[in-house]
Amino acid sequence: MAEPEPTGEQLAEQIRALKISDLVLSTVSTLGQLTYVKIEANELDEARLAIDAIAALLPVLDGRADAQLVRDFVQLLANVRLSYASAVSAKPQESSADS
Repeated sequence: MAEPEPTGEQLAEQIRALKISDLVLSTVSTLGQLTYVKIEANELDEARLAIDAIAALLPVLDGRADAQLVRDFVQLLANVRLSYASAVSAKPQESSADS
């Protein structure tokens, strides 16, 4: 038997209970995972956007989220930047002489 659908008031209460810092942490985690997928797919513009978004979000977490978790995400940022740089350097350069 399925659980009954939550009421509008129950949903509103759940939203009020959310911590924005938790949502930002979840977003950074998702972006990190997607960055690796985009690099693997050679979608480097998409990967760059994700990296820039992570870099923009991390500073707002200082003092608002577990310090060790923030450090872990700073390391994640460093790792995806290295992976991105490797992918960019491995990509064949377009020759301007072909124009």
